[in-house]
Amino acid sequence: MKTAAGLFVLIAVGGCIPRPEAPGPATTPPPIGQPVSPPPPQTVDARIFGLNGSPQQGALLTGTVPTGTALLLLDSKPVRFAADGRFIIGFGRDATAVSVLEARMQDGRLLRLPLTVMPRQWDVSSLPTLYKGTTPSAAYQRLRAAESAQIAAAYASQADSDGWRQSFRWPATGRISTLFGSQRLYARGVAGAPHGGVDIARPTGGAALEGTPAVAPADGVVVLATDHPFSLEGNLVIIDHGFGLFSALMHLQRIDVRTGERLQRGQAIGLIGMTGRATGPHLHWGMTWNGARIDPMRLAGPMPG
Repeated sequence: MKTAAGLFVLIAVGGCIPRPEAPGPATTPPPIGQPVSPPPPQTVDARIFGLNGSPQQGALLTGTVPTGTALLLLDSKPVRFAADGRFIIGFGRDATAVSVLEARMQDGRLLRLPLTVMPRQWDVSSLPTLYKGTTPSAAYQRLRAAESAQIAAAYASQADSDGWRQSFRWPATGRISTLFGSQRLYARGVAGAPHGGVDIARPTGGAALEGTPAVAPADGVVVLATDHPFSLEGNLVIIDHGFGLFSALMHLQRIDVRTGERLQRGQAIGLIGMTGRATGPHLHWGMTWNGARIDPMRLAGPMPG
């Protein structure tokens, strides 16, 4: 009886012991040093970037990056942003319909904002009886190559300026003779280059035979003040407003600033003229952001009366 009872207890206790479960599929940890796949991009609302303005051909927008942004990109190209998170982005005259603004966060997330860039109607004039100019001579091409190199070097600079943060003013007042983005179609459908700025017509003389002053539209650093008239631009001043934003003021009768000089908004830079390729006295004001041509009128607003 004792042996049987002991055997009964062992059987009863053994029946309460759970059987081991079958092993699951093996999980192999990633090899040491193998990069972990980043999380998928997260599409966000425009308010996340605090954009001011509407994406449009020729427009410049301001914004503020989300807190924790490590890198800002527009169409996969890096965009500078300040310590306070402020930045600018621009869209050229022929910008495509879709652009993408992205913020790569310090925690590895990628915030993505698709932008629809609205098209604009440009002033296109047809001149079917006028033929476009002939091929320039070899001597002119050598001259132009040297001038273009100086201009390219100026646009490659990165001046320390906060002019891009300011409200831009007109560098001169007067009649707008040519709008940004306007274009001519010559005989046989040959298209001329779109106009890269705004032309402000002004007389060059008066009682004292002095031209009308031109001023800096915002703070900046002079990165080019030509020492002689260039073949197309004439006497030219290029101002770096910081963060890839430049102003180019052309056809000046006289230049009163020098390369490297720091300017304040409204400071005189010279006198309006008609040097270079110009059919009448006027000031050409062109603006670029990271190489994209921007409409100055979108920054300065309507011409003062």
